[in-house]
Amino acid sequence: MARSVTISGTRSIGDVAVVSLAEAFNAYLQPFATPDTHFHLGGATGIDTAALDWLAEHTQAVLTVAVPCTVTDQPVGASEAIMRWRRRGRLAKIVELEAPKLSTPAYHARNRWMVDRSDFVIGFPRGTEPTSGTWYTVNYAAEQGKPRLVVPV
Repeated sequence: MARSVTISGTRSIGDVAVVSLAEAFNAYLQPFATPDTHFHLGGATGIDTAALDWLAEHTQAVLTVAVPCTVTDQPVGASEAIMRWRRRGRLAKIVELEAPKLSTPAYHARNRWMVDRSDFVIGFPRGTEPTSGTWYTVNYAAEQGKPRLVVPV
């Protein structure tokens, strides 16, 4: 069964061990990562880049990265990861939404774009702050009646 999944998560993963993220991705992404699953990922640092790297390395799932402005507007580590997986043929598509600047409204528009194209949302928030982008995305999916899985980091 083909499905489409949005991944949303915190940009603040500085003290979260790579091993912990790998364990979380093994437990909560792997079960959905069949070759006919299409993942939509944001192109930011943190969970976006970590999940992109993990999915590209460990699965055959279809991967699309969406960015609010352009890839070159993303932080260096994130843009490098996007271009690395593009060169290796692991990205089905890069979507540049061309917002005039990186801002909260631009990130929210990107997140809505991803959710609107997905059947399911997996969120990796840090804490319970209702104003975070991850919680915005999870709540937007709830408003759309889409199933959500929340995995705190």
